[in-house]
Amino acid sequence: MTTSQEPRNFSHLLRVDLHTHVLPRVLPDLREQFGYGGFVQLNHLQAIRGDTCAHCIRGVPGHTHPPQADMVIDGKFFRTCDENLWDDEARIREMDATGVHVQVLSTVPVMFSYWAHPEHTLDLCRFLNNDIYTRVQKHPTRFIGLGTIPMQSADLAIRELRRCVLELGFPGVQIGSHVNKWNLDAPELFPIFEVAEQLDAVIFIHPWDMLGTPDMPKYWLPWLVGMPAETARAFCSLAFGGVFDRLPRLKVCFAHGGGSVACTLGRIQHGFDVRPDLCAVNTQVPPREHIGKFWVDSLVHDPVALQNVVRLFGEDKVVLGSDYPFPLGEDRPGEIVCSEAAGFSESVIAKILASNAMTFLDRNAEDFLPLLAPPKKTSQQST
Repeated sequence: MTTSQEPRNFSHLLRVDLHTHVLPRVLPDLREQFGYGGFVQLNHLQAIRGDTCAHCIRGVPGHTHPPQADMVIDGKFFRTCDENLWDDEARIREMDATGVHVQVLSTVPVMFSYWAHPEHTLDLCRFLNNDIYTRVQKHPTRFIGLGTIPMQSADLAIRELRRCVLELGFPGVQIGSHVNKWNLDAPELFPIFEVAEQLDAVIFIHPWDMLGTPDMPKYWLPWLVGMPAETARAFCSLAFGGVFDRLPRLKVCFAHGGGSVACTLGRIQHGFDVRPDLCAVNTQVPPREHIGKFWVDSLVHDPVALQNVVRLFGEDKVVLGSDYPFPLGEDRPGEIVCSEAAGFSESVIAKILASNAMTFLDRNAEDFLPLLAPPKKTSQQST
């Protein structure tokens, strides 16, 4: 008989991680190819630095140091990554060890490159998307792909969006929270969203190029403060800009539990109510009315925060997300979802762990159920 002191075991439930990142093992030298800088290079390391190993930082006992590479932009260090960013076998080993059956793969947001010449970004997008496609083809029951598109050019973005969905078989794409000087309500971007709705393609919105970064050089503040604000910026732009109104079937998911939206929705709604001259110039639909019509992931790092996210956005609209394989992610995806502290019922947990993602992605869970081990009998069942 299970007591309240024993950890809850939901290993019999399918687990689909919608928020993970991947890169090819080797990136082309785009500075050499295009004649200008700003692009990411991967420099594979000969010696491992324990102070940059995610497992060392987290104090994971008994691990061995994996191969690592530095992400570098114009010779300037950006971050160190472990082999699970590019190596499928390492990734699948860790998925098996943490009970994740399926990962949805998307590129690292720093690769968006919306600032570059559109044709060059398209070349990079095609390279990255083809890499993800190869991984999905090799491991079709373990990986689902999301593409990346050159958002700074609607024509090129639509071309690559169509290729991602119609040729590569991706359910959709990942995009940034803004595009250079455009917020997501910019008229230049609307045709992209319009085609996405027509294709029934999903849009996973991830914060990037965080506002205020030059003024927050210390304490990792762009990631800790800027990213949640970026996601709220994206939501407000789509809501106040009338994009949600005009495209009611557009399928959108916001990363990191919707960022700061869950905590500031009251303020956002109040602003709409008291200053319609500023907030209601492109829509008459209050922002609260959009709640429950889009998805968010579960990555909020706290059971009380997750309770609030599920209560606000709805138990059908929260999907498992871990930000694998980066340090700000969740070591054991779904651990908080399944925790006693969060206190969700098994039916709600099953939705968050997999079925909501399957609905969002328009995928059939039956295709992945063979990955599940048969449920273990409890002591009560065995007597």
